[in-house]
Amino acid sequence: MDATGYLRDDDAGLELVFERALDEPIDDVWSCFATPEGTAAWIGTWSGEDVTEGSVVTFTMNAEESAEPEQVTVIDCQAPHRLLIELASEAGTWRLRVDLQEVDGCTQIVFAHLLEQGEEIRTIGPGWDYYLDRLVAARTGAPAPDWSDYWPALAEHYLELG
Repeated sequence: MDATGYLRDDDAGLELVFERALDEPIDDVWSCFATPEGTAAWIGTWSGEDVTEGSVVTFTMNAEESAEPEQVTVIDCQAPHRLLIELASEAGTWRLRVDLQEVDGCTQIVFAHLLEQGEEIRTIGPGWDYYLDRLVAARTGAPAPDWSDYWPALAEHYLELG
């Protein structure tokens, strides 16, 4: 596995950014982030209101053995192009953004995690590489990746970034 995340300064602060592409229309890829069925295929399940600006849902990751339900607040939703959320958990509050753009039937995904002072980038980076690769596998029919291929193998790359 290769580490794909990179750092970028944004108006909100320093972001850890990942890119993927899927050979699918934007509406199909949007469903991976904005519907319970779509998220269940790669990261977790949620219940609550529809994903709209201001909505709050309860989210539980499905690849974590001891995952607890977490609150997700939708900050910005511009279907099918942008979703900005805050995920509140025991680890703190994470601000996550996904931007989608379709070019010739292929959808470009830019996923960003706003880093807070002191966050452990060497564990966050491999985690997002893993989950985004799970998304690609779920959409393409490829075998699901194995976490042990990501951690600790990719930790050094992210440690050097941070």
